[in-house]
Amino acid sequence: MINRNYFISIFFLLLFPYFLSAQDNSNEYWYKNSVIYNLDVDSFYDSDGDGIGDFKGLTEKLPYLKSLGIDALWLAPFQKSPLKDNGYDIEDYYMIHPDYGTGGDLVEFMYEANKLGIRIITDLVINHTSDQHIWFQEAVKDENSIYRDYYVWSKERPDDYNEGMVFPGVQEQTWTFHPEAGEYYYHRFYEFQPDLNNLNPAVQEEMRKVMGYWLWMGVAGFRLDAVPFIIEDPYTGVEDPELHYDMVKQIRQFIQWRRSDALLLGEANVMPDENKNYFGDDGDGMQMLFNFFVNQHLFYSFATEEVSRLTASLEATKDIPENSQWAHFLRNHDELDLGRLSDEQRAVVFDNFGPDEDMQIYERGIRRRLAPMLDDTRRIKMAYSLMFSLPGTPVIRYGDEIGMGDDLSLPEREAVRTPMQWSAVKNAGFSTADHLENPVIDKGQYSYRQVNVLQQQQDPNSLLNWTSRLIKLRKSCPEIGMGDWELISTGSPHVLGIKYEFGSRSLLVLHNLSAASQDIVLQDNFQGYRISNSLENSKEKTGIRELQEFSIKGYGYEWYQLEN
Repeated sequence: MINRNYFISIFFLLLFPYFLSAQDNSNEYWYKNSVIYNLDVDSFYDSDGDGIGDFKGLTEKLPYLKSLGIDALWLAPFQKSPLKDNGYDIEDYYMIHPDYGTGGDLVEFMYEANKLGIRIITDLVINHTSDQHIWFQEAVKDENSIYRDYYVWSKERPDDYNEGMVFPGVQEQTWTFHPEAGEYYYHRFYEFQPDLNNLNPAVQEEMRKVMGYWLWMGVAGFRLDAVPFIIEDPYTGVEDPELHYDMVKQIRQFIQWRRSDALLLGEANVMPDENKNYFGDDGDGMQMLFNFFVNQHLFYSFATEEVSRLTASLEATKDIPENSQWAHFLRNHDELDLGRLSDEQRAVVFDNFGPDEDMQIYERGIRRRLAPMLDDTRRIKMAYSLMFSLPGTPVIRYGDEIGMGDDLSLPEREAVRTPMQWSAVKNAGFSTADHLENPVIDKGQYSYRQVNVLQQQQDPNSLLNWTSRLIKLRKSCPEIGMGDWELISTGSPHVLGIKYEFGSRSLLVLHNLSAASQDIVLQDNFQGYRISNSLENSKEKTGIRELQEFSIKGYGYEWYQLEN
């Protein structure tokens, strides 16, 4: 007969992993010193020759991502979808799009990523669904259906039906009449993306099931799409709706009950005085937000070659809870949104980086990749060095590590979603198919024959190898993600100086936004420090000297480890 102690031993053996995870908080802030890489599954690598990237192909390329040095992979939506909006029009939250593979392919991908220590973050699109989703299909058939109140309806056309569009110039209204339903339905985005009624407790329960499912599948967190639109009450108007910030805290609480180190990374393009509504006063909201405010003023500073607006935006977004973090980026899967700039400032950025009408989009942004916008390898490196050194976590877009270009012949934001350029063979080594979903870039200086991974892997001085070194440098500087920081006067309106302190570690980073060399006069006393410019591994820049007055070359950058 098995004794009682046997059962007690088995009980504690089974619970041991849970006790361990509850006591080990070492990974709780993993996002503070990580580098995040964003990609679309369908644009990365095609394993079966059908012209569309898939999970098997992505799994094959995981060693490349590991060699690059990234810590987390943010995947654009890969669920079943009509693909009218790059997968953000979701038809089934639980089913993988058949073009991308099977559930087994996804599990194998998750397993291999986990083996390599790469965390997976997925897009969580709960502001709207596709109009092909079964919920909406049932909702339009019967006004007494339980799914009717999953969406937002009005029997009369609201007075503000043609206001509040996310895509002005392409989208004409936010309320559209549905003949079968006999009512108007609400959609912040395209008309094929009806907004969910997230104030409905039944919808909230559905979303908890979705989050629980993907956490159970092994994802490390979510990039929460269009956060202000998730929490708004559309019946209070589209221009200044009532917002329910408590919903953000509820989502955070749920995912962390399911996985203690799960990350919530929010897309909320808001003004600085609204940030705490999303982070939470006590840091109990989003752990991370994309810093759109800094991003827009950063490009204005690039255009003017002066740092004043950038420094002002950094100071304006400095006051956040201790456990919170900014996500910094240069370009992403959408347009470069300049909506937070004044009309005059936006015009300056347009003139410098998107002067032609087909480079602009939605009356507010630029639909180009970084490399063709900056069009100077020195400036591109300076821009990425700067972004990686900003207080927060860096996020890079696939292909930017090799300086990929854009295809402005493609509609809207598809211009920056062309296939990854792996080599100089057919279809950039992305696929063996005769026809691709989106064509590869095959003309001009950004052609796959000129810009590809294989070529740059073989060149120690390539942008790819430089980016890999930059990633390693950033991860060796936890003071950027974890420490305190202050802006340092440099004596030049063109040079940004930031000093970090974390425990016994101290770091000074300088970036010259101008094409001309600048003389530096540091107001703080750095005399007697041991300095090391780790980025370039330059021996002559290591040693004890006065770091007080010196010059920095055009588009130059310096990372100094300071040891007293």
